[in-house]
Amino acid sequence: MSEEYDRHFRELLARRRRLRKLLKPLPRRANVRRYPVIKWFARQAVARPYLWSFRRENVLPALYVGSVISLLPLYGVQLLVAFGAAILFRANLTLTVALQFITNPFTLVPIYGFTAWVGKSLMEFLGVGGHLPAPAFYANALVVGGVVVGLAVALLCDIAWRVLAWEARQFRNRLAAHRIRRDLLLAAERERAASEGTQR
Repeated sequence: MSEEYDRHFRELLARRRRLRKLLKPLPRRANVRRYPVIKWFARQAVARPYLWSFRRENVLPALYVGSVISLLPLYGVQLLVAFGAAILFRANLTLTVALQFITNPFTLVPIYGFTAWVGKSLMEFLGVGGHLPAPAFYANALVVGGVVVGLAVALLCDIAWRVLAWEARQFRNRLAAHRIRRDLLLAAERERAASEGTQR
């Protein structure tokens, strides 16, 4: 039993180390002053604890708002918009900023091409915006497609987060049960040793 407990405990610690390594480059309360745009608002960021909370009510807005912002045609000002949205929606800033890296110099063209195609198809299907000049039509298509695809990405992130949160709860419960069993076994061994000592 002790070996099984130790194995599960080492697995938990390894998971935590991997998660910390993954989140290390993202803004946290301790390192927020290092970020180019966000550092101007560091005092406001540190003063708002919900920006750093991983509770459900702060994670879900971060997933939805962050995903939509990341796919809107806002490249270059995304971090500033994400910071403002995190304050407005009381969302976790780390996740909101992390989602902004979906669009980067390597993914920018295919993502904006896809969101423009989705927006154009949806606008044509609904018969909206046909009277607009071509540049305005495609600008609107980028925004509409960004919102629609962003909500779809957010829904997938939401499902993944719920599954991971459920798995983490199950793992913690199993670990707590192993600890209780181990403590009971140790107490029983101590009691047996004590009773053997008194019999001598």
